[in-house]
Amino acid sequence: MNCIIIEDQPPAQRILKKFVEDIGTLHLKGVFSDAIEAMEFLKSNSVDLMFLDIHLPKISGIDFLKSMPNPPHVILTTAFSDYALESYEFNVVDYLLKPFSFQRFVKAVAKIPVKSTSNTADYTESGIQENRKEIFIKSGYEHIKITIEDIIYIKSDTDYTEIITAEKKYLSSEPLRFWEEQLSQNHFFRIHKSFIINTSKIEKIIGNQVYLTRAIKVPIGRAFKENFMKSLLN
Repeated sequence: MNCIIIEDQPPAQRILKKFVEDIGTLHLKGVFSDAIEAMEFLKSNSVDLMFLDIHLPKISGIDFLKSMPNPPHVILTTAFSDYALESYEFNVVDYLLKPFSFQRFVKAVAKIPVKSTSNTADYTESGIQENRKEIFIKSGYEHIKITIEDIIYIKSDTDYTEIITAEKKYLSSEPLRFWEEQLSQNHFFRIHKSFIINTSKIEKIIGNQVYLTRAIKVPIGRAFKENFMKSLLN
């Protein structure tokens, strides 16, 4: 999903850029200090999402929105809550009140409606089949296809889950319980309240620690250890 940042404060620009990079499914096309610069860019470029500050020089974020006949999805970022009610008249996706956390940022992006495709429709109707080779991960606006065998582990982190592969980290709005149910037939096992691992990636187990490929170490929860060890030995 292509996005731009319209923000006049350099510290806020840096935070948003870092969050966009970390979420994985967003592609930053530009950072603008005022709405006039962004307007010129949008005359010849299309984007899916704007992170828009309300208090901007020259033209406010609200006035900028009013001037756009067909704006992309908009997530407002501001230090003031005064405009929250007015902003929703423009069908904004979310209203982020500064300072906001990465978890809150992910939650806002996850609210963007997902365009349905034939692949995602099949996925929704049939679910994950036993020994399926690929899976679609819902991450914000997109459904991303990855190879199941490439997943090393999945971690729960408050409002989202992290799917870790050797090459990349993906963020999903689905809870850990969802992945536990969907991947149970593909050599995945929940070993902690916050972790599911791909058992084919195990290199050794020492005490209450599982050592996975690429020198990754994951704890075994006390409540999960007995069933986990039985599953390995059977």
